[in-house]
Amino acid sequence: MRAVLIAAKELAFAKTRLGRLAQRERELLAQAMFRDVLEAATNSRSAGMVAVVSSDRTLLELARRAGAMPIDERYPRGLNAAVAMATAKLRALGVTTLCTLLSDTPLVTAADIEAVFAALRTERGAVLAPSRDTRGTNIILRQPADVIPTRFGKRSLALHRLECDRVGVPCDLLHLPGPAMDLDEVADLIDFIGVGKTSHTLSQLARFELALS
Repeated sequence: MRAVLIAAKELAFAKTRLGRLAQRERELLAQAMFRDVLEAATNSRSAGMVAVVSSDRTLLELARRAGAMPIDERYPRGLNAAVAMATAKLRALGVTTLCTLLSDTPLVTAADIEAVFAALRTERGAVLAPSRDTRGTNIILRQPADVIPTRFGKRSLALHRLECDRVGVPCDLLHLPGPAMDLDEVADLIDFIGVGKTSHTLSQLARFELALS
């Protein structure tokens, strides 16, 4: 079975690098980005299941309402530990191919997710969609679902490729402009506004009384 997993931080701890936004604004922005990613995942035709791993009650309830499977990590245990926990649970449910998305990539579309699934060429392997700076990983598809552990964080693209080399599985890169744009800093918000794509994220940014330039 194929599945999509969205990994989302607790809203209270999200987007801390956006220091020019107030705490509540950061939380609302993180929630809006999550909603955009969740819509893309649930609209994708490539997976039989969508799951969300988080310790945030609001995000888990949004997942439940959208028909996704909420996986409560119960406390913030770190991105890779949360993904590992969710991966084990999904494997136990019969998931063989797992596409993991990060919740701060609101330009991702259902078509992007389908392209990642389509890019897998072998029975064992991984597909990586890099961030704009080509150092991070914003989407990772693994088959089997636990063929390598995730290494999200600094230099994650290189670390994921090293993990694939270590276990001897093919690793393909798929450069996708939408998922590549994660929103971590004010400059990212300015670039995102310039794209002008109608979304929950853009609507939320329009409500902020903040000069981003």
